Amino acid sequence: MSHKHAHLMRSIFQDPLPANIHWREVESLLNHLGAEIEPAHGARFKITLNRVEGFLHHPHNSSTCSRTDIKALREMLTHAGITLSSYEAAD
Repeated sequence: MSHKHAHLMRSIFQDPLPANIHWREVESLLNHLGAEIEPAHGARFKITLNRVEGFLHHPHNSSTCSRTDIKALREMLTHAGITLSSYEAAD
């Protein structure tokens, strides 16, 4: 586990949700976790992680994800069995 991925996981699971996470960081983390990322319609991406499918939106006017997108990412990770404690325990 890289320091950047661990820091990003802590940011995703913290409250209140951050508003300064970049799409490329999310994409890197998902790749690190073994997710399949496929372009879907428009700015949507289909994410498959541990046989759980979800959709995330690529930011339109900036490279920063919205809080709504981070919340969706957190829920998808949780449904896929990846939590902050499980991620840190895998280290």
